[in-house]
Amino acid sequence: MNKPARPLDGVKVIELGSLIAGPFAARILAEFGAEVIKIESPDGGDPLRKWRKLYEGTSLWWYLQARNKQSVTVNLKHPGGLEVVRRLVAEADIVVENFRPGVLEKLGLGWEALSRSNPGLVMLRLSGFGQSGPKAQQPGFGAIGESMGGLRYVTGFPDRPPVKTGISIGDSIAALWGALGALMALRHKEVNGGAGQVVDVALYEAVFAMMESLVPEFDVFGFVRERTGNIMPGITPSNTHTTKDGRHITIGANGDAIFRRLALAMGRPDLAGDPALADNAGRDARRDELYALIDAWVAGQDEAQVLAALAAAEVPASRIYSVADMFADPQFLAREMLQTVRLPDGRDCRMPGVVPKLSATPGGSEWIGPALGEHTDAVLRALGYDEGRIAALRAAGAV
Repeated sequence: MNKPARPLDGVKVIELGSLIAGPFAARILAEFGAEVIKIESPDGGDPLRKWRKLYEGTSLWWYLQARNKQSVTVNLKHPGGLEVVRRLVAEADIVVENFRPGVLEKLGLGWEALSRSNPGLVMLRLSGFGQSGPKAQQPGFGAIGESMGGLRYVTGFPDRPPVKTGISIGDSIAALWGALGALMALRHKEVNGGAGQVVDVALYEAVFAMMESLVPEFDVFGFVRERTGNIMPGITPSNTHTTKDGRHITIGANGDAIFRRLALAMGRPDLAGDPALADNAGRDARRDELYALIDAWVAGQDEAQVLAALAAAEVPASRIYSVADMFADPQFLAREMLQTVRLPDGRDCRMPGVVPKLSATPGGSEWIGPALGEHTDAVLRALGYDEGRIAALRAAGAV
């Protein structure tokens, strides 16, 4: 049976990166059909292989982050290893890298060198501060990007220090921008007859680009958005509330008609009919009063009662899900967001499904993250290396 077509079938990607931002961007491309060859050091490979929870010595995160990729071990400090990379890049459409700026240039693998042999190459470069500017050479991880880009400053409660989100969101946002940028560069090359180009993604800029109206509000009004906990000033009501049985739910009733439905569900027709609360500005002016009333209503009922009442009233609401909640939720199951894969020892394991959903050419997961160097010999053979040459490279420590 033929595999269904995928939108990136025929696109070849060389991944020169580790950990989160670069590999996540390449993972997105791999999920939609790109052939992704991940270059790893023979000495242990990507550190993500050993991050967080390990199963039989390998990170479960690795199995997810490297799905659909081929692992090729190359020693970038050996001339023979560098030659392997150059030959791979000469046939590639995209290179993804997240080294500190200047590192690849020192290895002879910078943009100028690689694009000379492959003028159509798209090079996605992810780094803390981008390829230019006074901070370009400084190290920068996702946490630094979140801090400099403004996200950390507005996250948390006003009487406490800023807090992080529970995941490496800065890296993930940068990866999404990177994948989008690489595909736009491919589109330009294919449709407009353009050459290849560099896609330069700075982690702090990736986060900064998500910060809504932060900049114009400061520029026009001198307004500095501060931490406000679970509410969003200027958008009311939208908050987290605690039920009688101690569960936390989020209610988003900031639309005018939705607020009226919420008020009626609460048994408060007076609020539903109050002209002063008919629009968002009026509700926000009485924010504290409304939140106190909603808090009291939610606190008087169990979670199931509150959610049932809000569902009947067509008011957007949800419990705040743990992963255990996700495993039991029919929406996740119906949308195939929990897919079963098989670990190397034969154990079944569920992993997130692919996003977004394409109706005609959907993405998918063909295999989980490979063993270190699993595809080295096959990839070298495809480049034209014979068995003797491969053995010589391995003996010399080049691969």
